[in-house]
Amino acid sequence: MSRIAYIVKRYPRYSETFIVNEILAHEAAGTEIQIFALRPPADTHFQDKIARVRAPVTYLRKPAQGRSNPSITTLTPNSATYFWSELKEAAQVFPGLWGKLESAAAEGSSVVYQAAWLAQEIRLRDITHLHAHFGSVATSVARLAAHFAEVPYSFTAHAKDIFHESVDPDDLRRKLRDAASVVTVSDYNVAYLRQQFGADPSRVRRIYNGMDLSELCYQSPAERSPTILSVCRLVEKKGLTHLIDACALLRQWGIEFSCQIVGTGPLEGALRSQIQALHLDDWVDILGPRPQQEVFKLMEQAAVFAAPYIIGADGNRDGLPTALLEAMALGTSCVATDVTGIPEIIRHGDTGLLVNQGDCEGLAAALRRLLTEAALRDSVATRARSLIEAEFDIARNAAELRSHFQPTPQFQEV
Repeated sequence: MSRIAYIVKRYPRYSETFIVNEILAHEAAGTEIQIFALRPPADTHFQDKIARVRAPVTYLRKPAQGRSNPSITTLTPNSATYFWSELKEAAQVFPGLWGKLESAAAEGSSVVYQAAWLAQEIRLRDITHLHAHFGSVATSVARLAAHFAEVPYSFTAHAKDIFHESVDPDDLRRKLRDAASVVTVSDYNVAYLRQQFGADPSRVRRIYNGMDLSELCYQSPAERSPTILSVCRLVEKKGLTHLIDACALLRQWGIEFSCQIVGTGPLEGALRSQIQALHLDDWVDILGPRPQQEVFKLMEQAAVFAAPYIIGADGNRDGLPTALLEAMALGTSCVATDVTGIPEIIRHGDTGLLVNQGDCEGLAAALRRLLTEAALRDSVATRARSLIEAEFDIARNAAELRSHFQPTPQFQEV
C-alpha cells in the first residue's frame, strides 16, 4: 500500500485550507498520509476542518533545537553538534549518504539537517512518495530527503514560490528537473514555468485546487442585501487599497452598499487609516480572521465577492485564491481582476465580471452593476457554479493528483 508524506513549511495554517481539503480527500479514498512540517504553526486562528484530518504531524525542527529540545528557538553552541549527529545517524541508515551530499552544496544547513531527519523517517515509516506544497523551502527539504532515501517526490507550485523576486531560478530549475512530477494550480502557471524555467512540458500538469462541494450549497444571489465581501490576507497583492478607493466612488455615486473585509495581515493598519481618511467608516469594515463556517455564512449573505488582486511591486501575485472559488460555489456573484489564472474561471459577463488590475473606476463600475442588477447577479452566479462543479471537485482532482505519485525515484545526478 502506498504511504504518502506531505511536506509543508508550517502546519496548520489558517490560509491554506486547500492543503487540508486535499489531505482529507486522500484519506477518504483510503490513502495513508503522514504530515511533516518544517515549522510549528504561527497563526492564532484555525479552520474547523483541521480536526477531521487523521494524519499524524511531525515537526522537523532546526539543528539549533535538535529532536529533544523543542523549546530552544535560537542558535546555540550545540547547533553544530546536532547537525553532525543527525548526518552520522542518517549515514548509518543510508551508507551512500556521504556521496550524495554533493547535491546539497547549494542548500542551507537547516535544509540539509531536516532532509537527513526526514529521510530516516521515510525509511522507518515505509513512506513511498513525498509531496510538497509550494516550491520553496518545503520542496528543498523534500528534494534532498528523496535523494537520500531514494524515493520519488513531487510538488505543487502556487504563486509566491514561483513569481516573487526572491525566487532563485537555478534552485527552482533543480526542483523541476528532479521531481517525478510537478503540479501547479492554473494553465497560466504551467505556461510560466515552461517559459521562465524550462520546465519539461511532459511532467508539469495543471490540477486545480479542489473543494468539497457537499459543504458548499448553491443559493441564488438575486435577493441578497447590497453587501460586498472580500476574504484574504491583508497584503499588497490582494489589491485592497483599490477596493477601498472603489468603495469611495460607490459612495459618491449614491449606491447603497456595505463592504466587509475578512482577514488579517501586515497592511491592516494602513488599510484602516485609508478607510478613515476617505470617511468610509460607516461603509467599510475590516472584520479580522473568521472560522471557515462563518466565512461561508458571510459569503451566502453577500451580493458580490470582490477579488481586486494585483501583481505586487516584488512580483508576487495570486494563483487561484480558494476564497474566490468558494464564493463562486456558494452562488455569490464575483468581480475579479485579470491577474494570472483568474481569467480561466472569471469569464467576463459569463461567470462573473473581469476588470483590469489597479483600475479603481472600472472596479467600482463592475461592483455597481452587480449590486444593482439582480438578474445579472443570478445569471453569472449560476454559470459560475456550473464551472466549479465541472473543474474543482476535490475528490476528482485529488484522484488525479494521486495518479502522479510515482513508484520509482527520479533524482538526476549532475
